[in-house]
Amino acid sequence: MDGARIRLNIQRLLDVMAALRNPQTGCPWDLQQEFRTIAPYTIEEAYEVADAIDRNDMADLREELGDLLLQVVFHAQMAQEQKAFAFDDVVTAIVDKMVSRHPHVFGAEHVADAQAQTELWEQHKQREREAKGEQDTSALAGVTRGLPEWQRAIKLQKRAARSGFEWPSTEPVIAKLREELKEVEDEIEAQRNGADNKDRIEEEVGDLLFVAVNLARHLEVDPGTALRTANRKFDTRFRSIEALAKAQGSVFKDLPLSELEMMWKRVK
Repeated sequence: MDGARIRLNIQRLLDVMAALRNPQTGCPWDLQQEFRTIAPYTIEEAYEVADAIDRNDMADLREELGDLLLQVVFHAQMAQEQKAFAFDDVVTAIVDKMVSRHPHVFGAEHVADAQAQTELWEQHKQREREAKGEQDTSALAGVTRGLPEWQRAIKLQKRAARSGFEWPSTEPVIAKLREELKEVEDEIEAQRNGADNKDRIEEEVGDLLFVAVNLARHLEVDPGTALRTANRKFDTRFRSIEALAKAQGSVFKDLPLSELEMMWKRVK
């Protein structure tokens, strides 16, 4: 596709969004929206993109990327209405950022490999934060609180690791995982004995999940992808045992757990 056609299609998309937000003739639903109400849809569309990639569905990926692009245009249109910025400013900002953070591509710097590029990227981000006058000098500075918590856990761990705060192998991580599981078990036992410790259980479960993410990171496994795979597998198997129960004329919720477990093993 040539540049002129791309620019034309982008302009058509911007025109469509402007029409939807037209106070006199626009769509009532679109006119009611604001940044806060659209944000959940933006997150949802990003996950739908990831899902299409997981399924290797290129047709669906094309559609989902369009939906995600619409979210960017929607936010830019609302910002333009407030005279804060426009879509063109968004594009200019990201182009400038990519050029600035890739001097080995657009300048004279040289990087040896992807790891060196990652380190260079972080250095550029640090300089950008300093240029903005940010006072937080921690190695963890800039890790946004708006991320899904498992993603934030990974970023926090990676930042800490670059400062040398890192287990050298998976063995101590696994040992820590066992330790955290034991602490969860201890709190469960305390609760059974009458302790009012729901907050403690929540805290210990959080520690357990944090270490589980750390283990995934050490194994170079993306926990989000792994969990999506596990969810998809559970979804498929659960639906299969529902079908088995229906085929034998049984009411699923009335079946004993022992029989459900046997059916689960069959569909595996």
